[in-house]
Amino acid sequence: MSEWLVLALAMVAVCAVVLIVLVLQQRRISDDDDPTETPDVIEYMTMMIGVVYAIVLGLAIAGAWEARSAAQDHVRNEAQALHEIHERVRVYPADVRTRIRADVDTYVSHVVTTEWHAMRTKGELTDRGTQLFDKMRHDVTDFEPRDDFQAQAYQPLLDQVTAADDARNARADSTGATMPGVVWFGLVVGALVTIGMIFALQIRRTRRELLLAGLFSSLIAFLLFLIWDFDAPYSRGVAATAEPFLMLFPGAR
Repeated sequence: MSEWLVLALAMVAVCAVVLIVLVLQQRRISDDDDPTETPDVIEYMTMMIGVVYAIVLGLAIAGAWEARSAAQDHVRNEAQALHEIHERVRVYPADVRTRIRADVDTYVSHVVTTEWHAMRTKGELTDRGTQLFDKMRHDVTDFEPRDDFQAQAYQPLLDQVTAADDARNARADSTGATMPGVVWFGLVVGALVTIGMIFALQIRRTRRELLLAGLFSSLIAFLLFLIWDFDAPYSRGVAATAEPFLMLFPGAR
């Protein structure tokens, strides 16, 4: 089932539950009840709870989006470092150049196919990817420069290997969920409290009030879904992609 379909069903369900409870609640109120008798302190508390929860939601969304953007940066940095290795080995002898470029191409092909699927489904990198990366690194580091020109290119190549390794490790650290469980507990409890405060107000069964109550509860459901969708940078709808690899290595498909 599509994640967006799940979102739509969840929003409709939350809205329906809130409206049903409000309607049932209003049936118990007598006709001579005056909605203006709602204590000012309840209205003040409802407003403050909504403001505080809105701030918490905003911080959670910003944090989840920042983690997703950082995950995409890790992919971009790794792809760029590998591209630099692929191009800078042109000063090496033909056999060494061919071997290193083949190592890079094989590694990238594995990342954008097998390893990317493992990241999305299992939340981890593959041992095969680690082996291919180590083979490339060994071929780069084991080469002995034969002249000054090759020696000048050797250290920058090692720096690019280090940069690619750092980016790969950062990518591995970003595959799982970024929000701790205690944060999710606070977000869900805060949503229940915020929506629950609607029932503390003496809302009449007018179309306007029911519409606003339904839209408010649906909005909170949508924002929670948005945080959940951003929470796993490589696994869900608005996820980081392997596009940087595919742009720099068009044949790795």
